[in-house]
Amino acid sequence: MKIGINVLFIMSSNDMYTLQTKTLSNKASSLVKTILACASLIAIITYGGYSLAVEPDVRAQAQHALTNLQEASIPSSYTSELESIMATMSIADNYQRQEKGEEAEIFYTLVIQKAQVLLQKAVVQPTAATPAIPDVASVPAPAAATPVIPDVASTPEPVTTSSTDKTAKSDVAFVPAPAATSSPATRGLTGAMSVYTVKNGDTLRLIASKLGVSSRHLLSINRLGKKTSVKVGQRLKYDNRRIIPKMIERGIVINIPDRTLYYFKNGALVQTLPVALGTPTKTDDINWQTPTGRFKIIEKIKNPTWTVPPSIQAEMEAQGKEVVTSIPAGPDCPLGKFAIRTSIPGIMIHSTTKPWSINSYSSHGCIRLFPENMESFFKQIAVNTPGEIIYKPVKITVGESGRVFLEVHRDVYDRKINLATEARNLILKKQLSDKVNWRKINDIVKRQDGVIEDITL
Repeated sequence: MKIGINVLFIMSSNDMYTLQTKTLSNKASSLVKTILACASLIAIITYGGYSLAVEPDVRAQAQHALTNLQEASIPSSYTSELESIMATMSIADNYQRQEKGEEAEIFYTLVIQKAQVLLQKAVVQPTAATPAIPDVASVPAPAAATPVIPDVASTPEPVTTSSTDKTAKSDVAFVPAPAATSSPATRGLTGAMSVYTVKNGDTLRLIASKLGVSSRHLLSINRLGKKTSVKVGQRLKYDNRRIIPKMIERGIVINIPDRTLYYFKNGALVQTLPVALGTPTKTDDINWQTPTGRFKIIEKIKNPTWTVPPSIQAEMEAQGKEVVTSIPAGPDCPLGKFAIRTSIPGIMIHSTTKPWSINSYSSHGCIRLFPENMESFFKQIAVNTPGEIIYKPVKITVGESGRVFLEVHRDVYDRKINLATEARNLILKKQLSDKVNWRKINDIVKRQDGVIEDITL
């Protein structure tokens, strides 16, 4: 027997929205009812053959509706409604990955309807509150079969976008993603789901480096082909949210697996910056991995000269290159215009002449920042600022509304960390074992793509 469903979505005591779905089988309807109940929706079952035609590319419409919300100034008083919409999108994407098109269409359509209602409410009843970054649901990009580490800096930079003005200066200035705030709604997370507008001089790889995401992520979330060339003015969606790996009162935390620098002041995260770190190379004679441990900033250097370490001189000789002992300040200096020396021997935080290498493992151990980011960071940081380099591939957090998030990265330095065991131990430690979807956790651990996902039952 076929049955139809009318779904009532309650946004407040005065607002009710009705979505009439397409005709489903008994089994599918039962599944939808269960999930809708978990999402605090009310399902009313009525008999008959009622159906609703769904547009062929309903997911694109849902993503567009969600993007409109992200670009709008949604008051923080509507955080719970926004969280509900994002959770619905997450459910739809999960069905899409499982090739359950019928169920996926239902939830994509629901996202569209809920987004329209929230946008209307936010416009009609604006407040002065600062929009909060949602903290409880992921809109995951379609997962790659295997995670990919961005190419090392030695790989030639792809051809840049063309411009009608051949003499125009390339505009590659970084627009930083919003940092975490002290608002309860954003506690534990940083970054944003937003839209980037392609500028003159941009390539897909350079954009990914600026935003701290992979090129594959940009291709997936924007449904682009592998050989796609970006165009000036093109708008690209991205999600560079991160779970903050460690909160400190003051100083720097650099987490190797997520290739991110976190800068704290007065107990609050004030800046999050993507970085390039040491290659995984490690032999009896060579180790280019960025070391872990505590440090202090001991020197700030403007227009630094690079004194080439003996180990890198040996590498130059082995590769048949001219061996140099130093490179003076200037366009050829790999340290760029700004460098910060740490108390860890041989380890600096510095700018780079290869900005497309950011968000990769491509240095000889130092921490590289995007040039514009490094200039800003250099001005803020003070000598004697404490810091720590950590190695935390698995991160978990609980949002203000109680939803649970998981972020899993590769064990890139092959430290023999069992990621599944690590995830399980973190969940047990926080006493969340009865509140999470273990099947989804297993899937996230297998992908190891570093994308935040909602794992709440």
